[in-house]
Amino acid sequence: MTPHPPLSPVAIRRSGLVLHPDRARVLARPLHLVNRQHTAKICAQVLALPPSEVKALLQQVEAEFGERHVQILEFLRRRFDQVRPWLRPGRTLSDEQQLLLGAYVTHEYSLEAAALFNPSIVPHPDQSDLPPGSLRFILSLRATGEGHISSITFRTGYLDREGTITVNAPTRYCLEPAQIPSALFEKTLFARKLQELGLTGDFTRHVLDGVGDAFTLDELRASVRVAAARMEARDQESAAVARKTLALAQSNYEVQFAPESRLSERVLFPVTPSQRNGIEDARFVRFQNEDGTRTYYATYTAYDGKLILPQFIETPDFRHFKFITLNGPAVRNKGMALFPRKIGGRYAMLGRQDSENIYVMFSEHLHFWHTAELLLRPAFPWEFIQIGNCGSPIETEAGWLVLSHGVGPMRKYCIGAFLLDRNDPTRVIGRLREPLIQPSENEREGYVPNVVYSCGSLLHGRQVVIPYAMSDYATTFATVVVDDLLAAMVAP
Repeated sequence: MTPHPPLSPVAIRRSGLVLHPDRARVLARPLHLVNRQHTAKICAQVLALPPSEVKALLQQVEAEFGERHVQILEFLRRRFDQVRPWLRPGRTLSDEQQLLLGAYVTHEYSLEAAALFNPSIVPHPDQSDLPPGSLRFILSLRATGEGHISSITFRTGYLDREGTITVNAPTRYCLEPAQIPSALFEKTLFARKLQELGLTGDFTRHVLDGVGDAFTLDELRASVRVAAARMEARDQESAAVARKTLALAQSNYEVQFAPESRLSERVLFPVTPSQRNGIEDARFVRFQNEDGTRTYYATYTAYDGKLILPQFIETPDFRHFKFITLNGPAVRNKGMALFPRKIGGRYAMLGRQDSENIYVMFSEHLHFWHTAELLLRPAFPWEFIQIGNCGSPIETEAGWLVLSHGVGPMRKYCIGAFLLDRNDPTRVIGRLREPLIQPSENEREGYVPNVVYSCGSLLHGRQVVIPYAMSDYATTFATVVVDDLLAAMVAP
């Protein structure tokens, strides 16, 4: 007997399309050994092997792993360069020895081994060569693997004029981007971020005096060393400020993928201390700039194993990405979602600062958020525990449509919706009394049971296309006619 999904206040159409996690999609990652002594010991053991055994071991590595990765030998060579400092100075190694050492400090990480969920969807920057009425899209997904570490992965697909959803099959390869070492920091902006973190004083003044109006990370490191030498009398204090100053810079970084890489191969994996346990729940939005250009932004949650920090990603093309720290007292908790354009000359964003209610924030600067205004409280039994957004607001002629989530009995997550005034998004003008989507019988089993959740939807014609996660395990889609959804709204 086919299970029937629970009733919704409007007719929703489940697509039947499901994206399951694929354990075969593996990423080559650095293997961090216990300590330097352990690394040096492994290096000595490998270098003691006779050349014939080195060659045989390397051939085995190539045979087992060469087809699983793009340019695996180049990755192993880069890994060798990272352990080279632990070798005896002046030691000459053969190319095969270098590559084999690189293999000993590398491992495979199955980024989707546990789950592929919490999707968001935006129009693709390239809409060429499509039939009339069709839309090409990019789907971002939270991939979770060993150690519950989350990263961002992507899929592409298209919607036809009837709203039929097609998702392109990904390649089996996974790639990380290269960090851009020449990326520049603006001194004025960096100084403001230091001030927001309480890192003001003689030490940071000396550091900023030692760099230009725009500077690289290496130039900042050099200035920190000079400032530390000057502040020798307060070494312990200045050392702590130095670490925090560099940590701020390292958390604001740029990366770029090779132009020949496919979008489905690109993975944004945690690299900074604040992210080390995960980049979670990215909410991508296509932002309309005042000059007519468009930029893609994503809010995400950086998790270090203890603390969560809302952060930003910026990209014009999904090849070049900037990671940006957010500052200000309103930057708290999870689930921030940026409006797709300025309102009244200011940026606007939704958040859930108190783990229960939805707030709205406004700011003159994208990186700094100081105040938040209460927007919506839980009102109905299916959302009594907490409510939050399910992605960035969607602009309609009737107002800003926001998909939401609510948590009710037995920690069941459902998807709802509400409507904000188009010119004054502090005003709620409509709300669904009943869930739009709640877990059907075949959606309630997973890593976290009884959950449906989305990080972003889009409007295609008169249909709202909603990608959503099924119990923190896999991803599926539903569509709903926007006019039906708006008609079902009641006054708050």
